Amino acid sequence: MLRKLLPVVEHVVKGPVWDCQMCGQCVLHSTGMTCPMTCPKTLRNGPCGGVRPDGKCEVKPEMRCVWVKAHDRAENMPLLPKTWREEITHMRPPVNNELKGDSSWLNLINGRDRQTPAGWQEG
Repeated sequence: MLRKLLPVVEHVVKGPVWDCQMCGQCVLHSTGMTCPMTCPKTLRNGPCGGVRPDGKCEVKPEMRCVWVKAHDRAENMPLLPKTWREEITHMRPPVNNELKGDSSWLNLINGRDRQTPAGWQEG
């Protein structure tokens, strides 16, 4: 029951406030409360190298690069511990699409959000 109810509650809370895409591997706390899955390339690490000189996205020029926004926000998060503000520089594993729609809260507790694909290692 909780496994089905929690994603609904999480989406209602995080969706309108942070435009959460419910990837099941939330890193809002380390990206200045910016959901990296709003990047058109769905990158968990950024920027992708396609940032325009004006800070806009190469794929959607009308939108500001999600990662430029995340970096700016992470540096200006006074209420977060310094270690969390520095997490924006940490390499994250690729998106695990099997977790899409799951509760990132439950995945954090049970460790599913930290499982990586076979052969992937942090560098």
